[in-house]
Amino acid sequence: MRFPRSSGTLVHPTSFPGKYGIGDFGNEARDFIDFLEETAQTIWQILPLTPTGYGNSPYASYSAFAGNPYLISPDILVRKGLLTKKEVSKAELPSDVEIDYEKSFSTKNVLLKLASERFYKTIDADQKSRFDVFKKQNKFWLNDYALFMACGLDRGMQPWNKWEDKLAQRDPEAISKAQKKYKEELAHQNWLQFEFSNQWSDLKRYANDKGVRIIGDIPIFVDHNSADVWANPKYFEVDKKGNRKLVAGVPPDYFSKTGQLWGNPLYKWKVLEKDGFSWWVARFNHMFSICDAIRVDHFRGFDAYWEVKASEKTAENGRWVKGPGEKLFNAILEDCGELPILAEDLGFVTEGVEKLRDKYNFPGMKIIQFAFDSDSSNSFLPHNYPQNCVVYSGTHDNDTSIGWYTSAPEVEKHRARVYTRSAGNDINWEFIRLGMYSVADQAIFPLQDFMGLDASHRTNIPGTSSDNWTWRYTEEMLEQVDKEKIKELVINTNRK
Repeated sequence: MRFPRSSGTLVHPTSFPGKYGIGDFGNEARDFIDFLEETAQTIWQILPLTPTGYGNSPYASYSAFAGNPYLISPDILVRKGLLTKKEVSKAELPSDVEIDYEKSFSTKNVLLKLASERFYKTIDADQKSRFDVFKKQNKFWLNDYALFMACGLDRGMQPWNKWEDKLAQRDPEAISKAQKKYKEELAHQNWLQFEFSNQWSDLKRYANDKGVRIIGDIPIFVDHNSADVWANPKYFEVDKKGNRKLVAGVPPDYFSKTGQLWGNPLYKWKVLEKDGFSWWVARFNHMFSICDAIRVDHFRGFDAYWEVKASEKTAENGRWVKGPGEKLFNAILEDCGELPILAEDLGFVTEGVEKLRDKYNFPGMKIIQFAFDSDSSNSFLPHNYPQNCVVYSGTHDNDTSIGWYTSAPEVEKHRARVYTRSAGNDINWEFIRLGMYSVADQAIFPLQDFMGLDASHRTNIPGTSSDNWTWRYTEEMLEQVDKEKIKELVINTNRK
């Protein structure tokens, strides 16, 4: 579908400032939404909100449906009477530009356990009714997820295929025993998801009331060590013991000379098709219920995906396999109605990918940092954009614009200076200006570029497994952003 001409900011909630080591849905989240309103922006784009697994990546999650409990705000729990100010003050950590995952998880776990216990002790009839409705509406994923987490936490979150055979393969008797054994943990996991849902819904309502739409993110693949694969092995390329057979990745490209070996188990698309892609339809329905639009990561994988044997060490030795294409999106369209989807169509885009994207009128993505490695025919140069696209200076996988310019080859720097008719001293603002004045329906920029930050504030480096997803900003950094400059650009380019 086409989106209105608009602009916005890309930043994940974990990057918000705050007292607990990691950003959450508390006051600082509302301060950011106020910033969007003050600058006349109407889009907030986020990364997946799901629980993070290995490497704290939002793209390696224990569930495709659950919410990350560490985004729950202790301050909101104080207002609800589930925690005291004294209790949360003990969990405070220094506000820094990097997330301390270990300390924040440790301190928040204590608070969340305490709040959960109080919830069950003080729950009234109205709360119980709303809690029961939540569990009923989400039972198609919640029950499996809660049990997966209970079993996993008791085993150090080692991969589920390393559990005892009967539990790993979901023997009914083993499942029944686990449900009894972990009764208290199951209750805790259910409450965590209920509280996450409540806090996120309140925050989304706050944004929507201020005219801000939230664009979520749906990764095409799910992590092997997830409730999704454990509960639905028939849909994934795993053997009877749960070991991966075929995994996902991409061949050598702009980001990596040996490609990217993601390791996610591939789908058995023919099996999924037999029941009308019900798992995927449920996934999109869930995402549409919590976001106003969705960025579909690695969109080209629905047309054709890179298949690699699980035994390979890199993604170099693989092959392209035809994906579900129109069959999948027709099923989603029939069930969900209009599809507010953005297609992440970066990398080598084939005619098949373009045809699939354009059939449903999904806007594709344009990255300004990619615009200067060739001549004036480069499709990432603004003068070559179609209207139905989303322009970014860079994404969460790119360097900051200043970082890009600092490390770019001199020929690319020269082209960027010529194209922007500048000396390159404020390349972040030059790229923002290019995006704003382009014909692209939507223009979205990482918060780091509005702040003029260098490469040390980068969010992620694809193909690496450490020191990513740690960036956060301080209150002072947001206050120092030139709000009038952003607002003027938004108004002058008719994006309000």
